[in-house]
Amino acid sequence: MWELAHGAPGPALGGAVRRYCGYSAASAPLRRAELPEAAVTVIFSFGPRMRVDGERFDSFVAALYDRPALTEHDGVQYGLELKLSPPGARRLLGVPLDELHNSTVPLDAVLASGTLLEELAGAPDWDARFARLDAELTRRLVDAPAPHPAVRAAWRALVASRGRVPVGALAAELGWSRRHLAARFREDVGASPKFLARLLRFEHAAERIRAGAQPLGDVALACGYYDQAHLNREVRDFTGAAPGVLRAA
Repeated sequence: MWELAHGAPGPALGGAVRRYCGYSAASAPLRRAELPEAAVTVIFSFGPRMRVDGERFDSFVAALYDRPALTEHDGVQYGLELKLSPPGARRLLGVPLDELHNSTVPLDAVLASGTLLEELAGAPDWDARFARLDAELTRRLVDAPAPHPAVRAAWRALVASRGRVPVGALAAELGWSRRHLAARFREDVGASPKFLARLLRFEHAAERIRAGAQPLGDVALACGYYDQAHLNREVRDFTGAAPGVLRAA
């Protein structure tokens, strides 16, 4: 049995929150590799613990990964998944993402949530849960310092191009050196622009590869890689496998 409910954040959270997803499942025990993506995952758990890379968690935050994370459960899942953009995560969690690179941590280690988890679990339906979470995140965002305007502009350019804008071109447009841009990104976003550009390109390529409609050479060109060999190297770096394995999976 699977139940999934999807919700969109309110206008005030645009750019910070990508989506909400509520889930309830009873199935056979499941084990799967979660691919890296340009988002930070927050799980509000209302049910049994999950395992991430062998460690058991209730509610947790999974930061930016440059490799797959292995998730496992014993057959029952019940909770709410929140996807944050890296700048949104930096503001809402208040923790530099580079300190959490390739790691998953308990929710209360980075977010003082008070009674929020209990309120979400006790809400009458998914719409009420999404509305309560939306109100809480909107309140927190008001008090969170915003990134430098130039960093916001650079991040928007990376997202709009899905990582295809060269970092050197972004720095030149801002009148900054690449080193200064990287330092400001780590401070305001939590990761370097080069890493985020690579992650955005990979995310785009993974979508196309899994769809299976295009030859890999066409995927490489559409996603900003020099050639198929470049795509192959990046997919191996992020997944440990060749693109053909990703397509088959």
